[in-house]
Amino acid sequence: MLVVVPLSAAAAFYFAVRYLDQPLPITEPVIYKIPAGTALNRVAADLEERGLITHPRLFALYGRWEAAADRIKAGEYRIEPGQTPAGLFEQFVSGRVLLHSVTLVEGWTFRQAVDAIRQHEAVTVTSDQMTDNEIARVLGLETESPEGWLLPDTYLFPRDTTDLALMEMAARAMKETLALTWEEREQGLPLESPYEVLILASIVEKETGLAAERSRIAGVFVRRLQRGMRLQTDPTVIYGLGDSFDGNLRRRDLTRDTPYNSYTRHGLPPTPIALPGREALTASVRPADEEALYFVATGAGDGSHYFSATLEEHNRAVARYLARLREQKD
Repeated sequence: MLVVVPLSAAAAFYFAVRYLDQPLPITEPVIYKIPAGTALNRVAADLEERGLITHPRLFALYGRWEAAADRIKAGEYRIEPGQTPAGLFEQFVSGRVLLHSVTLVEGWTFRQAVDAIRQHEAVTVTSDQMTDNEIARVLGLETESPEGWLLPDTYLFPRDTTDLALMEMAARAMKETLALTWEEREQGLPLESPYEVLILASIVEKETGLAAERSRIAGVFVRRLQRGMRLQTDPTVIYGLGDSFDGNLRRRDLTRDTPYNSYTRHGLPPTPIALPGREALTASVRPADEEALYFVATGAGDGSHYFSATLEEHNRAVARYLARLREQKD
């Protein structure tokens, strides 16, 4: 008997070490969620019920042996084939939870971005009863409108992240990016603050159909501002029309005065009209050094524009564009 007990203990230890280092019995990834406050014994039992482990008591004992039984973190985990029980426990302790993603697109409005965030199945919505002004205050913005303040990018987050938390993440990224952009600005720009850069960049973003033209389009608007010319850009008019815009911009809309109508008012509109990306921000503080004061689409289908230094040249470009549209229609 004096020999049997040590041998049994050694055999048990060998079995435990071997088991903890063997792959789990799964052939496909499994999504597993640990609710907040769940004890290790309950997790082990649940893992067995789902066929993920075969020895729940050994799994729990391993956690106690590692002095980490109370350190498993709540969250949603992606368990991959090849994972071992020991590796799974370490994953729970480290909190390497499954991350979801949401992408905010350049040129979206704030409302479009918020809708994309709220519609994500892994997001917890908490701001649906809040006004835009209330959201702006929660985000720590110095402006009453949150328009333009979310940086277009792809954001990663764990399940049950709130919509406001994601907005704060995107707003913080925009504040940091805008601050750096302002520091890198050229001298002599007709822009008095980072916020005016944000406004101009939102217009550049909406007018740009070809990425290579961003700085040229920004240059046109900068020169018009420097000369006291109205910006005369359709996207500002459309933004000012709000929900009444039906997708068809009419001549009468260009004369309908709103705070955003850049055909009837000088200077920049009172707020951004969209979410500008990093490239649009950079273009707005480093515009192309040219003479163009006008641009119109070429109609080539690639988003390109004709750029003109004089009104006469611009009128000819407009005529070419209209002729090209007639040809395409015929």
